[in-house]
Parts: sequence; structure tokens; C-alpha cells
Amino acid sequence: MSGTGEILYDDGFHKVIMFCDLVEEDDHIEAVQSNQFLIVHGDSGILLDPGGAMTYNKLYMAISHYFSPKKLSAIFASHQDPDIVASLSRWLSFSDTKLIISELWTRFVPHFCPEGKTTDRIIPLPDKGIWMTIEGAEYGFIPAHYLHSEGNFQLYDPISKILFSGDLGVSLVDPKKVATPIETFKDYIPYMEGFHQRYMISNKACRLWAHMIRELDIDMILPQHGSPMLDQQVIQDFIHWVAQLRCGVDLVDQDTYQIPKLRMPIEDMKVV
Repeated sequence: MSGTGEILYDDGFHKVIMFCDLVEEDDHIEAVQSNQFLIVHGDSGILLDPGGAMTYNKLYMAISHYFSPKKLSAIFASHQDPDIVASLSRWLSFSDTKLIISELWTRFVPHFCPEGKTTDRIIPLPDKGIWMTIEGAEYGFIPAHYLHSEGNFQLYDPISKILFSGDLGVSLVDPKKVATPIETFKDYIPYMEGFHQRYMISNKACRLWAHMIRELDIDMILPQHGSPMLDQQVIQDFIHWVAQLRCGVDLVDQDTYQIPKLRMPIEDMKVV
């Protein structure tokens, strides 16, 4: 994949670009692999889950291949984690963009920035979601609360029919293989199951999401970590799998909540 990303959709005016290799290979030892996405609409666009300092410089240069980053219309953050939006201060400094994020996190993300930097720059999403028109294109901000964050949203682009699913659909594959689309869903379950069991809150949330998302016409699902889902059978198999998944509080019991028995001096603790 080049520094300009991989174009997954292009009708001549509207484009969707995936970046999955902006972090140097050696840095993957320290930081989880993450995908960034750019929706280009005319001479502007939306940046999705731009990440932190490790991705900023290369991502800024990559956007320059499509339009001036100064003209970036919006940044969408699916939730508040550092790998999602820790670079916010730099984007607000070097573009005129606004941040779109759950209203739950509007008082938390300013901690990534100097005092006053986010004033009049954050657009809060209501819990029930919204269809929002940006530079002439309408996007669906779809509620996905507790999958995995308390205030969590996915973005649906009706033009490309792409669902940007955030941490739902993550596969923890070799970073070198992330650009390869999932061809057979069952082969990826071992790379998904442990992550989803820990980071998704419950089967109830998964089941309600699956029932809701079947109302959308989806050609691709693009998660924030791991491989894209571009095949219709893979997409349907994934939604069915999510609906059946036991995870989060479904799996905890008293053994999870115990006063620790292990004692150890800090000098003997493993350092990563």
C-alpha cells in the first residue's frame, strides 16, 4: 500500500481511502495496529478516527494528495480512546476542521488539547444518532453504544454503502496482512473472538446492533483495526456471528472479582 492509501471506492467525485500502514513496522511492537479512513467529497472531506502522534505526519501528507488539509471539513471520532483521536490538538491547529463525537465525550477530549483549543470546534452527537449533511453529502451517525465504548458511534456512507464500524469487527492479524480483505469469515474468528469477548459489553448490545444494522444497504464494513470486509457473504456471516456472541458481562463471575493474591516488588514486574 502506498503513502496515498488504498482507494476502496471512487465514482470520480466521491472517494473512500484506507490507510493501514502509516505506523512503522517496528512501532507495532509498542502500539496496536490501527486503520485510518478518509472520505473525499469534491475538494474536501471527512477524516475518520485519525489516531495519535504516530500517524499524524504521514496522514497529513497523505491527505494532501487529495485536497489541502486546511480544507478538511470534519474529523469523526467513533469514541474517545487515544488510538482514535489523541492527535486532535494538531488537527485543530493546522486545519479548520471540527470534531464530531458522542456528546458523552465532549468534555473529555479537550484533555488532548491545550486549554481553549476545542472551543466552538466540537459537534456533539445525540445518543440516538443523526443523519448529517456535510459539504453536500449526507452521512448516518449510527449508535453503537457499549460496542465497545459507552458513547460509541459508527459512520455509514450511503454513497459508497460503507459502514465504518470502529472497534466492532476488529481482527488482530499480522500488520503485514491487514490490507488483505477477509475472504472466508470463519477463518478470521480466531483473530476476532478474544478481542470481542473482552471489549464488547454483552450479547444484548451485540444482538440489538445486529437487528438494527440489517436495515442498512452495506457493501463494505471497515473496522478500525485489522482487515476490511468487502464480500457480501462475509458481511452477513459477521453480523450473524455478532448477534450470537457471548461477551463482556456475559462471561464474568465471582472469580473475575477477587482481592489479588499475587504480591511482587515493582523491580520484578515485567516491563513492555
